Amino acid sequence: MRVGLQLPEVERDVRRDELAAIARAAEDRGFDSLWVGDHLLYRGDGRPERGPWDCFATLAWLAGITERVELGPLVACTAFRPPGILAREIAAVDELSGGRMVAALGAGWNRAEFEAFGLPFDRHVSRFEEAFTIVRRLLAGERVTFHGAYHRVEDAVLLPPPARRPRLVIGANRPRMLSIALPHVDAWNTWFTHYGNTPEGFARHNAEVSAAAERAGRDPAAIERSACVLVRSGAGGERPDADAVGAGALKEHLAALAEAGADEAILVLDPVDERFVRSLSL
Repeated sequence: MRVGLQLPEVERDVRRDELAAIARAAEDRGFDSLWVGDHLLYRGDGRPERGPWDCFATLAWLAGITERVELGPLVACTAFRPPGILAREIAAVDELSGGRMVAALGAGWNRAEFEAFGLPFDRHVSRFEEAFTIVRRLLAGERVTFHGAYHRVEDAVLLPPPARRPRLVIGANRPRMLSIALPHVDAWNTWFTHYGNTPEGFARHNAEVSAAAERAGRDPAAIERSACVLVRSGAGGERPDADAVGAGALKEHLAALAEAGADEAILVLDPVDERFVRSLSL
């Protein structure tokens, strides 16, 4: 099983030097990938308003300070950027990282950030479907002309030509989103709250995705499965979620998750700091 790490998002303010130390520690400890949340703002949830650094600027910077790990958004919201621009950003980070970028995409869900930055939230999935079509085709090296209800491109092409198509991942769980993405993606990812952060919950959720893949005309075995896992050291305290895996039980938990069908686990640490990262034995 591959094991990745989500870097700090809004648990607290994390500045450049600490972020670099955590990223380098993860690479030193043998993690396979680093992931950056793609959000603009959190507010209205009973906690102080907060926001992370820009996702793609951070990924491009990480490409320069790491050497081996894969890099990806968890996940890139197709509504935050015109789809052609999003495809260009993905291709640029893939080139700058030496082919280590993962194109993980989703529709977004946090209405507050859409409203704050003047982004439309109506026809949410229909907008994603059009954007996803443009992004995946551009990343595949096509010239794309597309006239949709929400997005339009005219003979768009990525230049310089990308050296490859990055691995394509969908971060979604609803039936319609899965029906749109599963015919095309290399992998599916789910957040720990969607399956209860347990191997048993993942097995049930995974079976639903396999059934959705079959309905979409895709061989379920051709789609890798990725699960985010909340892991806590001691009392933790940066994330309010109660159902966390204790650090001492992590190896056993990952083995059970692999048995349940996961090809990849992305750890969401509480606390997410260099000390905890370096203490983990994968």
